[in-house]
Amino acid sequence: MDKRQLRPYLVRLLVASLVSLVFVFGFNEISYQVQKESHDRQPATFEIVIPPGTAQKVAAGEALPSLIQERVFVIGDVIRLVNEDSVAHQLGPLWAPPGASAQLGLTEPNKYAYTCSFTPSRYLGFDVRAPTTISTRLTGMLLAAPTMTVFLFIYSLLVFPLRTPGEHKLAEGSS
Repeated sequence: MDKRQLRPYLVRLLVASLVSLVFVFGFNEISYQVQKESHDRQPATFEIVIPPGTAQKVAAGEALPSLIQERVFVIGDVIRLVNEDSVAHQLGPLWAPPGASAQLGLTEPNKYAYTCSFTPSRYLGFDVRAPTTISTRLTGMLLAAPTMTVFLFIYSLLVFPLRTPGEHKLAEGSS
C-alpha cells in the first residue's frame, strides 16, 4: 500500500480517536458526577467536641448524640478532639485532658476501630479512603479511549467502507 491508499484510513482513525475522546470524557464525567460519594472531596479537619458531663452520661450508659457527623474520611483528613468535659478522654492514640485538645492526621486508607472513652460502646469505628482525584479520573479516561477508538474505527469501516481509487473507477466504468 502506498501513502495515497493509506491516507483515508489514517484520517478515519484520527476522526475515530477524536470522537472517542469526546465521548469517553463526557461519559466518564457524567458517571462520576452522578455516582460521586461523600469521600470524593478535598481533605478537611473534623472536630469532635466532647461536651461537659459526658463522662457521667457514658457511665450511666446513656447514648450521646452523634459526635462525628461523618464516619468516612479521606487521606489527609485531621480529627481534632476537643475535650470540654471535666474528665480526660481518649480516642485511640489521642488523649485529651479536661479543657484541652488533641488531633490525629489520617495518612493511609484503612478501617479503624479505636477505643473511645466518650461513647457507651467504648469504641469508635471509621473508614479512611483514598479520594478520587483528577489524575484517577484521567487515568480511567485514557484507559477507555483506545478501546473506544478501535471499536469506532472498525465499526465505521463495516458500516461506511472506504473505496479505493481503483474501485471508484471500476464502479463508474461498469454503469
